Amino acid sequence: MAISENQIADAPATHYGRLNPNTIVGAAFFILALVFLYYIIPNYISSPPFMQHPLLSPKFLPQVAGWSVLVLSLVLMVSGLRVPPEREPGDELRRGVSVIRQGLMVAAGVVYAFFFEQLGAIGSGVLACVLLFLASGLRNPLIYLLAAAFPVLVTLLFIYLLNVPLPAGELWEAWF
Repeated sequence: MAISENQIADAPATHYGRLNPNTIVGAAFFILALVFLYYIIPNYISSPPFMQHPLLSPKFLPQVAGWSVLVLSLVLMVSGLRVPPEREPGDELRRGVSVIRQGLMVAAGVVYAFFFEQLGAIGSGVLACVLLFLASGLRNPLIYLLAAAFPVLVTLLFIYLLNVPLPAGELWEAWF
């Protein structure tokens, strides 16, 4: 059963319009996937000249991931345009989130993304976790021990068990 334009115009406030979260997120990821496929992979991932099989190339998995994101974002965008999703009761809860809490969440992402090299994996992880815990309104001081323990454990897991080198941080290297 197709939805006519009159039905969409008469839709109650429980429905999103054409410009809904699915359409916006789908379009954003579609553009990011195009940039990834046509700019980042060709310019920043190189294949050795002796590579004979394309499946062994370092470009193969990033291309698979990029094309997967491109197709799935297109599906999400088209589905959001054809059938706008309904609003959920949880949407009303998000309207009451204070600007300070939202700012703390954004600050946690900024700290982790931009200070990863300077503070290292552990330092930026601890600081981001503390900011996220503050944003979520946790008041028990013992829970903040997790903000220190979790990034340390994850970093040690990556370094020693998975053999993935992570930066120690310029500040730590200068002191020790």
